[in-house]
Parts: sequence; structure tokens; C-alpha cells
Amino acid sequence: MRVLGFESSAKSASVAVCDENGLVSQYFQNSGLTHSRTLLPMAEDMLKNLSLTINDIDLIAVAHGPGSFTGIRIGVSAVKGLAWAAEKPVCGVSTLQAMAYNGTVFPEGSLICCVMDAKRSQFYNTLFEIKDGIPVRLCEDRAIGAAKLVEEIENHKKSVFIVGDGASMCYNALENLKANAVLVPEPLRYQSAWGVCMAALKEKQQSVHELLPVYLRLSQAERERQERVFGR
Repeated sequence: MRVLGFESSAKSASVAVCDENGLVSQYFQNSGLTHSRTLLPMAEDMLKNLSLTINDIDLIAVAHGPGSFTGIRIGVSAVKGLAWAAEKPVCGVSTLQAMAYNGTVFPEGSLICCVMDAKRSQFYNTLFEIKDGIPVRLCEDRAIGAAKLVEEIENHKKSVFIVGDGASMCYNALENLKANAVLVPEPLRYQSAWGVCMAALKEKQQSVHELLPVYLRLSQAERERQERVFGR
């Protein structure tokens, strides 16, 4: 199966093509440019260089959240448009699950802590353990405070590899665990479309109409509206 993956949940953006043998190609950009300007042109250029068209793709996958509200909407909208026009199945995967595949290079039994900066003194986070070379989920995606996350990691009492765009912030919060906490090098730290493809291969395919963003929290605009309506 040939999968086209999209990742636009944070500052970085990437697109990738994977097949049954693994990664075929990936384009990655961490420039902070608006994903609406970069995501589809990156995919178009990559497919062209591979001498492929969208008709050669079997499944289109996307990180559907959590993450940046704008970034998630751009990625999901791009995939829905492509899939609808080409009549292709889609797969929305957790951003955190996709980035956990960066940890498959680490030893068996390693704890992978996936973190994104959720603002308001919280992380979007989940924990995975590497078993038989695959990340196995230990908890659901959640928005969690730094103190609570430190407490959970302490209870596991094993080496922790920290990945994601919130990794540096999380590592700084783990001052008392620095002997066991490892800040993953940048080439393996950020979310990637390769991880999206790998996660999608383990999930059920969806129709375009079933693909929806997953935010975990209300947007700032929605929070402010609730405060105006119910805070009087």
C-alpha cells in the first residue's frame, strides 16, 4: 500500500510517501511559514519528483490533532479536498501517536514522552512504550500540567525519551530527572509525515466525511465567548 501523509499540527510542516517497504520520500520544513502556502506545493513537488500522481496513492493520511488549531484545520482541509477529488480513502491519526514513531530507534522498553506546547502552562501529551519495535500507548491523549506530567514520569522509574515541539520545555521541567530524561536530537524530535504514514497503517481507513479535527481543548475564541456569555 502506498500512503501519502501530511503533518501540519505545529510550526513545522512535512509531507511523505511510504509503502510496504518503508519511507520512500519526505519533505520537511521548519521555517514558520504559513502551512496554507507550503503544504500542498510540497506534496505536489514531491509526487512530481517521484514520477507519481495522486492516482498512484492508495491512502491519504493526516495528523488530525491535537496541536495548533489553524495548522490542524489546514492539514485536515487539504487532505479532505485531495481525497474527495481523487476518490481516495483517508485516515486521521493522533499527532502524538505519529510522533511516537520517532522513538522506535531507541531500545526495547524505552518510555517515549510525546509533548506539544498547549500554552496556558500545559502540554498536549501522551506516553508510549517501545515493544517489539512499535510504540504502544500507555495513556490517552490529554492536556496536562507540567507538575502532573513530572509526577507520572517519576512513577515509571525508567529512561524517558522526550519528543515533540514541546520537548525542550518539558525537559526543563524535569530538572530532578535529568539522569533519566533524554532530550531527543532535533532530527528525531519534531512531528513528521513519516510518523503519520506509519501510524495510519495501523488504523482503520475512513471516508472523507468521517475525517474531523481533534482539538482536546476549546480554542481561545471559544473560551473568550464562553467567558462573555456565562461569566456575567
